Amino acid sequence: MADEPKVITTIGVETFLDVGNPPLNLLRVQPGIPIDDAYEQVSILLGYIKHLIHEGDAEDDHKLLGAAEYLSVLAKALMDEIEMTKNRLHCSSKLSSSIL
Repeated sequence: MADEPKVITTIGVETFLDVGNPPLNLLRVQPGIPIDDAYEQVSILLGYIKHLIHEGDAEDDHKLLGAAEYLSVLAKALMDEIEMTKNRLHCSSKLSSSIL
């Protein structure tokens, strides 16, 4: 039986939604989330964002546009987290292979 491929999970460093003065990070992407699941959530969020922007623009509804902006911050944080996770994995595998 072949070994199952290792599931790559988020490292949990990306924060979003700064509040206060001085700004503090309100939320953080949790570590341990499989990046395939994170990608799926980004895809779902982008669909909602597209819809909210379209409807908000057509209806001149600033609440819909504000919700789209809020969700886009979340989607960006998820994508940044995925990229940081993949980069860290890539760097650690390069380091491991250079040691051998």
